[in-house]
Amino acid sequence: MKRADGEKRVRTEGLWLKCERCGQIVWRKALEDNFQVCPKCGHHGRLDARTRLAMLFDDGKFEEFDQCLVSTDPLEFVDSKKYSDRLAASQEVTHLRDAIISAAGNLNGRRVHVCAMELKFVGGSMGTVVGEVITRAIERSLQQKVPLIIISASGGARMQEGAISLMQMAKISAALMRLDEARVPYISVLTDPTTGGVTASFAMLGDLNVAEPGAQIGFAGPRVIEQTIRQKLPAGFQTSEFLLQHGFLDAVVKRGDLKNYLSKTLDFFLQPAEPSVFGNAEQREAPQQSPVTRAS
Repeated sequence: MKRADGEKRVRTEGLWLKCERCGQIVWRKALEDNFQVCPKCGHHGRLDARTRLAMLFDDGKFEEFDQCLVSTDPLEFVDSKKYSDRLAASQEVTHLRDAIISAAGNLNGRRVHVCAMELKFVGGSMGTVVGEVITRAIERSLQQKVPLIIISASGGARMQEGAISLMQMAKISAALMRLDEARVPYISVLTDPTTGGVTASFAMLGDLNVAEPGAQIGFAGPRVIEQTIRQKLPAGFQTSEFLLQHGFLDAVVKRGDLKNYLSKTLDFFLQPAEPSVFGNAEQREAPQQSPVTRAS
């Protein structure tokens, strides 16, 4: 920019970010290139769903499914603002219809289905659309005998949809049971944060449950637990490392190592991958949609 006296001034606002853990000042571009991992202390910042998918799929290429589903606001819920207004605001910010992206593509040459949750969309909460999209992804994996990966980042079930959102826990869990019976691998990746009804259902039902370093994982918040049991919680409570130590997780994997870790795990479950070419998602027949969601 140029001031009135003719002196030039370079605008640096937003070009540098401060690490939440170590306080190191990091160039934004360097942080983005490192997938939001601090180069000094290794702190894993939060990552949006689309970037996660691009990170895992070969050449960042994937096809998306069920993009037309939106909530019908079944309860016409209103708190400090209308639920419909919250949805509209989140849709404008994230450019998504709801808090999840369902995609398919190649991971180190192997075709996989991946569902990635978007925390910026109403806190990544699970409503009817999220439940329907995940269930459809499970059904596609079951039909095609293709491994499924779900990346969780959520505050839990969406209160604005009441009991209907809680029903998604049972719906997804039942579909995962069918996937398990068919011996199709399902890997759950838990990121910061994964809480509430998501933790209490599909996030902990993987054949393998892995998490990123330092992720907060639990059901209720630590403050609520302390007030309930009237005891001080141990240091690191509800972190991925704490859960691994106490047997709730199978592994804690750094973000940069995740793709190869998942690839090797699927080679163990199945056989070494053969090159695959994925077709057009629109050419595939979609499972019947739930009556509480609609296409738009």
